[in-house]
Amino acid sequence: MEDLKLIFKKEIILLICILYFCNICQAQLSNNSSNQWPTKTVRIIVPMATGGGSDSVARLIAPKLNEQLSQPFIVDNRGGGGGLIGISMAVKSPPDGYTIMLISGSVPATIAAHKPDYDPIGNLAGIIRVGFSPLLLVSHPSIPVKNTKELIKFIQSKPNQLLFGVPGSGSLTHLATAYLMSITNTKMQHVPYKSTGYGMSDLLSGRTQVMMTGLSPMLPFIQNGKLRPIAVSTLNRWPAQPEIPALSETISGFDVESWFAFVTPKSTPSNIVSKLNTEINKLLNDQLVRKSFDALGIAVAGGGADDVDKRMRSEIDRWTQLIRDSKIQIDQ
Repeated sequence: MEDLKLIFKKEIILLICILYFCNICQAQLSNNSSNQWPTKTVRIIVPMATGGGSDSVARLIAPKLNEQLSQPFIVDNRGGGGGLIGISMAVKSPPDGYTIMLISGSVPATIAAHKPDYDPIGNLAGIIRVGFSPLLLVSHPSIPVKNTKELIKFIQSKPNQLLFGVPGSGSLTHLATAYLMSITNTKMQHVPYKSTGYGMSDLLSGRTQVMMTGLSPMLPFIQNGKLRPIAVSTLNRWPAQPEIPALSETISGFDVESWFAFVTPKSTPSNIVSKLNTEINKLLNDQLVRKSFDALGIAVAGGGADDVDKRMRSEIDRWTQLIRDSKIQIDQ
């Protein structure tokens, strides 16, 4: 009996040793795999439809990463749900560096507005912020205003009578306009659209009177007089259009950016995140890339991964508080 116990004890010890060394081998294999990354195609999820700012940025950077890392980087548009469909796909992807995602400032707004039943931020890790641009507040020429002060006064004289278009309830443009109204004690009715293009059509016809959206799509209509520029949403004037005032010149401290950043599923090996950060910072310093960003109306950012994580969390908190304090109705 004692011999059987001794044999059993030795077998247990042997099994423990085998499992221990298997774990070591698995860790080494995993480490070697991440050190050799990438060895196959990398998917870039864009949680928005084709043709928008996020899509343009992703398609600008993808071929450059292909050149630098000698593997294909393929853009995969997964629009819908204000970005939540694409975000859900990224969160559920293996954290192996072969799925990354390009998000914009609309994502924290969407998360705050729609409160998904999972924690996107807790399941995503920042890689790098690649760029930012202002939103532009414009009005239809049919309303007699030329600047921020006149617009505020006009809206105050007609509470809830003016209509402002937004590409999706709870989007960044929706919450930025709601933020403007909360500060200035003004009231307008929001009209949600499936995309900026649909909203622009009604704005140009005068069916809606106000919109705050990306700068670049608005410029041709400003130049031909079909829309009137009021102000940009960033803290300072935009260098490419210095003639357009900043909202902060009338409303102290007003600052809303439309920014773009790469993120990856949480637990992606740190050496892969670091390599991506290094390679993207490198290409952002390329003069041809910078010119391409300028053409899109986007300023180059760059920097560390921590900036993305901090920015996402702070903006979710910001928009969550605005929705609560202003009692914004999202699903109208």
